[in-house]
Amino acid sequence: MLQKIKLLAIVALNAALYTSVPVQAVTPSPQMIEQFKTLPASEQQRLAKQYGIDPSALSGQTSQSNQFQQATEMPERYTSSKEQLSAKENEKNNLNFEEDSKKDELTFFGYDMFAGEPMTFSPISDIPVPSDYMVGPGDTLNVQLYGKDNREYSLTIGRDGNIQFPELGPISVVGLTFSELREYLGERIQKQMIGIESNITLGELRSIRIFIAGDAYKPGSYTVSSLSTITQALFAAGGVNEIGSLRNIQVKRQGQLVGSFDLYDLLLKGDASKDINLRSGDVVFIPSVGGRVSITGEIRRPAIYEIKSNETIDDVVKMAAGVNPGAYPKRSSIERYNNNGLKNIVNVDLTTAEAAEKLAKAGDHIRVKSASTQYEDAITLVGAVVRPGKYQWYQGQKVNDLLPTIWGDLAISADLNYALIIREVNKFGKIEVLQFSPGKAISQQVQSENIALSPRDKVILFNYDDSSINRYELNKLVQKRAEKIKSLSSDSLIGSDLFKAGFKSMNIGNASSMMQQASIGGVVLPGSNNELDEEEQLIGDEVSKMLSNLFDDRDLIKLSGSMSREELLFPIISKLSQQSSPLEKAQVVAISGKVKNGGIYPLATNAKVSDLLVAAGGLVEGAYTNRAELTRTENSDSLSDINHIHVNINNAINHLPSDDLLLEGRDMLVVLTTPEWQERKSIEIRGEVKFPGMYNIRRGETLADVMQRAGGFTDFAFPTAAVFVRESVKQQEQLEIKKLADQLRRDIATRGVSKDGTVVNYSEAQLMLTDLENIQAVGRLVVDLNAIQVGIEQADIQLEDKDILYVPTTKQIVSVMGEVQHPSTHRFKEGITLDQYLSMSGGPRERADDDRTYIIKADGSVMLPKQSFWFSSKAALSAGDTVIVPLDTEYKDNLTLWTQVTQIVYNSAVALATISGL
Repeated sequence: MLQKIKLLAIVALNAALYTSVPVQAVTPSPQMIEQFKTLPASEQQRLAKQYGIDPSALSGQTSQSNQFQQATEMPERYTSSKEQLSAKENEKNNLNFEEDSKKDELTFFGYDMFAGEPMTFSPISDIPVPSDYMVGPGDTLNVQLYGKDNREYSLTIGRDGNIQFPELGPISVVGLTFSELREYLGERIQKQMIGIESNITLGELRSIRIFIAGDAYKPGSYTVSSLSTITQALFAAGGVNEIGSLRNIQVKRQGQLVGSFDLYDLLLKGDASKDINLRSGDVVFIPSVGGRVSITGEIRRPAIYEIKSNETIDDVVKMAAGVNPGAYPKRSSIERYNNNGLKNIVNVDLTTAEAAEKLAKAGDHIRVKSASTQYEDAITLVGAVVRPGKYQWYQGQKVNDLLPTIWGDLAISADLNYALIIREVNKFGKIEVLQFSPGKAISQQVQSENIALSPRDKVILFNYDDSSINRYELNKLVQKRAEKIKSLSSDSLIGSDLFKAGFKSMNIGNASSMMQQASIGGVVLPGSNNELDEEEQLIGDEVSKMLSNLFDDRDLIKLSGSMSREELLFPIISKLSQQSSPLEKAQVVAISGKVKNGGIYPLATNAKVSDLLVAAGGLVEGAYTNRAELTRTENSDSLSDINHIHVNINNAINHLPSDDLLLEGRDMLVVLTTPEWQERKSIEIRGEVKFPGMYNIRRGETLADVMQRAGGFTDFAFPTAAVFVRESVKQQEQLEIKKLADQLRRDIATRGVSKDGTVVNYSEAQLMLTDLENIQAVGRLVVDLNAIQVGIEQADIQLEDKDILYVPTTKQIVSVMGEVQHPSTHRFKEGITLDQYLSMSGGPRERADDDRTYIIKADGSVMLPKQSFWFSSKAALSAGDTVIVPLDTEYKDNLTLWTQVTQIVYNSAVALATISGL
């Protein structure tokens, strides 16, 4: 039954749609309404939405706002805020430089008030009616009588201006305000209806017809509530278009101007006193906009403002809510068109009375300049300190005033022997470098180290060991700044330390990197690849910018304690290099060799060799202190020469003037290594020796020497099968494997283009090459421990660092592997020959290449029986040997073989028949 009712309702609605005059909504008949009411609520909503029917009409209800609905429907003027938010989410991770430039464009002030408004304008009808409201035809009066008789009336003012009061007759109320009507009607009731009091209120209000003309978004005639004001009428018309005036909205009544409204009063001051009520027939006229002035820069609300005559620059600044705290209004400017159509720049000081009197002109563009980001007389503290940042400078301030305590102000990893002060020596930014010891300056307050600070000094402290610092936050900062240029993936090829990778990439090819070498004698050094991919180059550029602004970048100053010594010195060395000239050498020095932190350092004022050693972190183990080499460049007008000076490091450390020389720009100090010096080296001996373990070795020590220290073999040792592994041999084998893979790759490529070559499947060849490259080298070196044990010097070998010797227990087995019927391991028996061991494993298989059978001896050497004069297939094997029967790669089955033979015979017969026929 329900389905039949639903079907009838749908058919009736469709018939009404196709037969009715095209209007905004279907007008249902009473029969349709009755059928509609029998449907479920969800089905009613679906049909009403699909066919544009007002649900209130179908339910028999009416709404007071419906009388304004048709006249006040307006399309949305701008994209809704929800759609804008969705668009922003879609473009959140996309880089659009055009969108970034649009953010800087100024907008017209006030017009966004009408953006994102609802589709319809529904005036509020339940607000209190003002006492000066002029009643008219269509208004409804609710009259409540009480006293000796209680009654209620709902009286509508007719077109003639009268109300029909049941007991008082017609009463004229035309031209009365609501307060006058209440007073007049109350007196009439009191006089003519003795003993009855009254309460009079307004019920439903009439609608009025107004006109909106001029530069409105949708000018035209509108039916609105009789309580509507100018602003409500503007919302009904969609607001003002972009050439309409917001400051001179006029209301005309019977051709006379009865009021004007400046929307800026409402927007900027919250003053709506001139937002007058409208009457039927009123015209809201929006004239074209007057002059406009743009204001931008360090202003709270940069925008384009409409101005009236006699408004000044100061008034425009007030419209823009004033200047920002970071503004410098004394250096503001106005771009103004002159009589020749060109722009002039007019400087103006917004803090003076002149700006308050200077009139603004249409087309002016006011720019409020920003204050400088530089600090006046501030001290900058960076590096291994607890609280890096900017600090106040005052007269007489010293290092221990800036850093009172070591434990409370310095990082736990700080270098207490080396720190720098970067000082500007003139107005052109030229700098000099002062070196001091933080430990002596703070704790001991040594006068020569506790340097008096000057305005704008930069104080840098370094970490003693750069390998112990945490770089997470620093790398996070680099990634955050670089992601707008290119998104960085987590599996980047340059590793996880982005700041370090960027610093290295920007050093490649840098002239200041004096110690860097890519090759020697045409041989490329390991790790000297100077090619950078795009990602590394981008990070290098970003790190370079960050380090160049190290002393002004708040975020980088905060994380400067995570930076290495070389990174903190980079901006200083770059600045000193830029200061160099043909007449003045770059004030940088270099140190290398047996020091902790070799590299390039700024040349401090009056620095000596001992100061450079302190800057490099001191000497390391193995340094030769009797002699070092100082290389100095001597420039003259005609040529440049290099001199080498020998320096005694011991004397320099003890500050003897003969060796603790005063350094000059571009000096290079090389700390030599002690002759015959060697780092700690050790080997490991495992297995069947009396004292297995790690043994330290000296240069030139042999395996026989260490075996003697290890106590020799045990009774169960099997020296013949000893395994000796060497790291250098392993690396060489790995290199040979790579060479083999490269050679095979070239052979495959050559075979693919040769005429007589067989085409090889490329994907299979790549898999084979990949497997070959993944083979791990063993690094086994064949040694004859028995010969070494009996004292044969030719069998002994010199040891290297990280050598490993393994002496296994006695082996009593012989293994047979490869292409045999049953690969297996057999117990070693004295006198059994190679053929017998092969027979014990079932003999060779059909595909075996038994002519190439070989034996891997227990010591790792390989023996070919067929090519040996003293070893034959009938000779006996030794314990621990392994017999390998390889696969015949040229094997052909019988069918293939006879097919080829038949083909040869056939071709021969054809050739003979041809010859006999000649």
